[in-house]
Amino acid sequence: MKDLVTGGRDRQVYPDYRWIILALLFCATTVNYLDRIVLGNVAATVKADLGLSDQQYGYIVSAVSAGYAVGLLLAGRLMDFLGARFGYLLAIAAWSAVTCLTGLSNSLPTLFVAQCAMGLVAAGNFPAAIKAVAEWFPARQRSLATSLFNSGPSVALVVGPPIIAWILIHVGSWRLTFVLMGSLGFLLAAVWPFIYRRPAIMGLHDPSVDPPKAAKLRWSRLLTHRETLGIMVGKFCTDPVWWFYIAWLPSYLAKNREFDIMKIGLTLPVIYGLAILGGNLAGWTAGFLIRRGWAPRNARKIVMLTCAVCMPLSAFAVYARLPWAAILLISLANAAHNGWSANIFTLVGDCFKPAAVGSVTGLIGFAGGVGGIIISGLASGYIIEHFGYVPIFLLMGILHPVAMLFVHLFVKPGEPIDPRD
Repeated sequence: MKDLVTGGRDRQVYPDYRWIILALLFCATTVNYLDRIVLGNVAATVKADLGLSDQQYGYIVSAVSAGYAVGLLLAGRLMDFLGARFGYLLAIAAWSAVTCLTGLSNSLPTLFVAQCAMGLVAAGNFPAAIKAVAEWFPARQRSLATSLFNSGPSVALVVGPPIIAWILIHVGSWRLTFVLMGSLGFLLAAVWPFIYRRPAIMGLHDPSVDPPKAAKLRWSRLLTHRETLGIMVGKFCTDPVWWFYIAWLPSYLAKNREFDIMKIGLTLPVIYGLAILGGNLAGWTAGFLIRRGWAPRNARKIVMLTCAVCMPLSAFAVYARLPWAAILLISLANAAHNGWSANIFTLVGDCFKPAAVGSVTGLIGFAGGVGGIIISGLASGYIIEHFGYVPIFLLMGILHPVAMLFVHLFVKPGEPIDPRD
């Protein structure tokens, strides 16, 4: 093993293995999102079988969001305590089990509890993945690594609906659909602990990666840092934009653009495929700027500013007369948000030592979840019902610039912070 940590051999083996880790993070994130979108894709069948009204189904959706927000708050600390290896294993096994058990729901209360639990345990994915990136990747590669594994949700949104529909049609049961989709995670859980190790334990070392140390961090202490507050406001404002497009875009295309189900099914892969490209391009650009000598925080912020500037332009999709023009502008919004998201997550690793990354990621995820409940859930439903889609599209267009203002004011250049000091 000694020859692995000497000179050129280290430079050859260590970077190669981190990409294997990243491939696992991508697979886990994709499976996580596939399990989370099962309910939305079988909603009509579930509502008919359990006799749920649209309002009651809305309670279920709120349960997922609330559970996810609380889960992110708790998951960050859990990942800091357990580490990425065992913490991620627990999260994968938990959300897979809950997905399978959702198939046993036979009433509104049981489905409510199951989906609240789903949001709670599925929230472990991103804090664990961000912590793994912080353990394995140097600052110049973290944005690209985050954007690559963060493409998992977009991939799931592209391939998930036809897979779920095919299973539902062929097995004839929404309950078995949940069981089959949940089973994917158990395969991943069986592989994860055998492949993932911390670099130091494997006898590998990279001086550009700061190995995390176990620490108990109080949220109150993390909140005293302006960087935490700035990134939390950024997530509160911008996460709802992503959830708005996921929850409301199919309805908008059907109602206002008169797209049929097949046309919507062909359109969504285009939108989310471009979202993947946007996220990866933004991650690569930040890394390129860092290699050129930019400070990591400044590089992330200039890329995030570029993404934020695109959002008001995309809001004009609601005014576009031609459907293809509206689709291009909506694609721009999703691509810009994906680029923003990749960099705001990675900004945590630039602002804080790895020992605090999980906890801070949990806090900012909680802020994003609360924003999702309020803005993309309650506010969007009220505005669309009473005023239509124009004002809500305009609102979604200004949230990223507002968030960018707070990030710029609160996140200044500097060395990573150790809240234990």
